[in-house]
Amino acid sequence: MRQELSTPVLLRVMRVTLHVSFAALLGLACLRSVMELGTGGGHELRLALVLGLAGLLALTYVLGTTVESRVARGRADPGRLRWTPVWLAAVTVLWICLALLSRDFAWVVFPLFFLYPVLLPPVVALAAIAGLTGVVVLSQLLHVPAGTFTAPMAVGPSMGAVVALLVSYGYRALYRDSQRHVRVIRQLESTRAELARQERSAGTRSERERLSREIHDTLAQGLTSIVLVSRAAQQSLSGDDRSTTAARLATIEETATANLAEARRFVRDLASPALKESLPTALAQVCRRTEGAAQAADTNLSCEFSVQGEVPDLTDPQQTLFVRATQSTLANVVSHARASRVVVTLAGWEDSVSLDVVDDGVGFDPHALRHRGSDDSYGLSHLRRRAAELGAELTVESEPRHGTTVNLRLPLAPVLPGHATTGDAARPGAAASSPPEARTVGTAPGRSQNHDDRGTP
Repeated sequence: MRQELSTPVLLRVMRVTLHVSFAALLGLACLRSVMELGTGGGHELRLALVLGLAGLLALTYVLGTTVESRVARGRADPGRLRWTPVWLAAVTVLWICLALLSRDFAWVVFPLFFLYPVLLPPVVALAAIAGLTGVVVLSQLLHVPAGTFTAPMAVGPSMGAVVALLVSYGYRALYRDSQRHVRVIRQLESTRAELARQERSAGTRSERERLSREIHDTLAQGLTSIVLVSRAAQQSLSGDDRSTTAARLATIEETATANLAEARRFVRDLASPALKESLPTALAQVCRRTEGAAQAADTNLSCEFSVQGEVPDLTDPQQTLFVRATQSTLANVVSHARASRVVVTLAGWEDSVSLDVVDDGVGFDPHALRHRGSDDSYGLSHLRRRAAELGAELTVESEPRHGTTVNLRLPLAPVLPGHATTGDAARPGAAASSPPEARTVGTAPGRSQNHDDRGTP
């Protein structure tokens, strides 16, 4: 298949053709001058002058076109193009001298006709072309025998000037289009590079946020538990209660060992560690460790875990969501709720899986927190975003002195954007999945716990 000629290639071919035609016409004129003036008759001085001017014209022309070519290729300073009018004037003066000395050089003007519309403003170019046409006619008139000058000798150069002028403006239009296309392409490339940079930046931010969530929900919570138990161990040690101190040290060791193992998996995989056991088993272990750490810290918190219904198989990210939600919420209960009992319930429904974490702690006033502008904390905001990424919904209900309920609901069917439901009406069996003695009523769902607002790591 024949490949179409692109505009830049066409412009380059036209420029090369222009330069070649100038060289050919100049060479042909020199050859004819040698043949006419070199046969004797005392024209040696005139021939030397003609050839000298022709050589100077050729050198000037080559120098100017070389500089322009280097600038076009980015190999020379564009400031050199400010000398273009001077160069064009020098070429014009040399040609006029040659045309007046010999009519053979009159035809060299036709390649020059193409330069003026490209290099000069339109009015100046038209005036220059008209003047050059007059020089051609004058050259014919000076060098033809008396009485042999005819109309075609004036009409021919004039028609050639018109044709050259039209072609020159066509070249100029093509050149402008080519430059415009180059600018558009550069803008597109710049836009594409900027989009790629923004995507990389967004990916970096997303990965940083994911890493911060994992560290907060695993290592930070474990270290918080270690700090609380270590303080309790110091108190028992100061009271010379060695058995209690040993038990608390054992709890610290167990918590540190579990966090170390999870940190190693996290570093190795650079992802949320997959569960090695079932989701109910993992949640039961979280409750057991929380209760052990709370008792070691002398808070006497009991943590109960139960499963209602049949929990379907979930993906690793979905299981991790429930584990992290349980860890974060129970850490808040231990650190801030001053509760004596917390109930964790995992329930499987026909269209969703839900998790309820209910405590009988001090609770809080959602409206007061909203007025203070602190209704979201670092841990809970991360948990909300993690839930939203998987299409889940996190709601928080609380009332002063009546505990707090945190519910996480994961629909099993796809949920269209903007059609998510909120509140207890959106959670099938939400009331049944939480013990009635620990639930609160009459509060605004979807507000964050006061536990997080008081310094949860």
